Amino acid sequence: MRSPLIWLGRLLLAFVLAALVVGFWKRDDLMRLWTVKTLFDESRIVQNFSHMERGFHTVPVSRGSGPVVTLDKGQQMTLPEGTESWIDDRRLTSLLVLQDGQIRHEGYYQGTEPEDRRISWSLAKSYLSVLLGALIAEGTIGSLDDPVVKYVPSLIGSAYDGTSIRNVLNMTSGVAFDEDYFDPDSDINRMGRVVALGGSLDAFTASFTRRIADPGANWRYVSIDTHAIGMVIRGATGRTIPDLLSEKIIAPLGLEQDGLYLTDGTGTAFVLGGLNFTTRDYARFGRMILQGGAYDGHQIVPADWIVASILPSAPTAHGKLGYGYQWWVPKGAHDGEFMAIGIYGQYLYFDQPRGVMIVVTAADPDFETPGTIDDNVEVFRKIARSL
Repeated sequence: MRSPLIWLGRLLLAFVLAALVVGFWKRDDLMRLWTVKTLFDESRIVQNFSHMERGFHTVPVSRGSGPVVTLDKGQQMTLPEGTESWIDDRRLTSLLVLQDGQIRHEGYYQGTEPEDRRISWSLAKSYLSVLLGALIAEGTIGSLDDPVVKYVPSLIGSAYDGTSIRNVLNMTSGVAFDEDYFDPDSDINRMGRVVALGGSLDAFTASFTRRIADPGANWRYVSIDTHAIGMVIRGATGRTIPDLLSEKIIAPLGLEQDGLYLTDGTGTAFVLGGLNFTTRDYARFGRMILQGGAYDGHQIVPADWIVASILPSAPTAHGKLGYGYQWWVPKGAHDGEFMAIGIYGQYLYFDQPRGVMIVVTAADPDFETPGTIDDNVEVFRKIARSL
């Protein structure tokens, strides 16, 4: 009779081998889950934000085949007093100041390089808004007041049944969605795990059936609304967002590198926050917006769409930041002052009358501290006024 210890040893060996097989088979999923778990760790956040392709499914956003459009360097500015300490305090990784199409300042920090493709987070929402405007101008999408389910029948019966495209564009869908980035069980963090583990963002969006307000009644920032916009665009065109964005918006800009979108397990782009471009390539997009949708003599997006997009048309609370078509409006803004904002301190800031736009990428753990956005805007305004 064989010793029970021999059988126990063989059983343990079988379990170890099985675990190794499963670990190897699921290695990519486990690595992505580990990336999500450690994405914002202090020791990893800067490199993670500059190299998201190492931990996630991605798809390219082609720059097209045209030549690179040079961003000329103008007279280099002296940054206003206090800006250098602000750069350190807010943990900036890059700062680029553009005026009248020329670079007046360009700096990279915390060991990052100009060639790094940096995660946009919610700057991507503004890119999607611009793409939507181009498609509406072409007549591919009939009207902002069309119901979402006209283009996305899979959302019939969900919380988006009864909402208009305008509602989701303005973040007034009323869908019950928890956007708490610091609660691991919040909806936004559950969405992150869907992306990391290869799930379906479309199915995740359709799973929401509860509203906390009637469509159009109240403004509440919920990133899932932007995914619904992406579903509308895909439903109306039968094409992917990366292909459409490349053709309609990106290719004419003459970028230095292809961009990247993070994707879910079905290959669907993470349109609410998954774009990755170099700082200079964010500036090329910003230059087009600054010029009312025009770039090097071509009208890429209708000027009236840009004007409508940056108006504070959503019913935000008095005294708060304004919100338009996936663009933000600072408190006390003058005409032509607006911005795109991403978590952890990503900004595209615009002062159209002064011909100024500013790109900021960062890894700021205190981005949600009350007053931080207002303080950042004041720095942007000082830089713009000093030119």
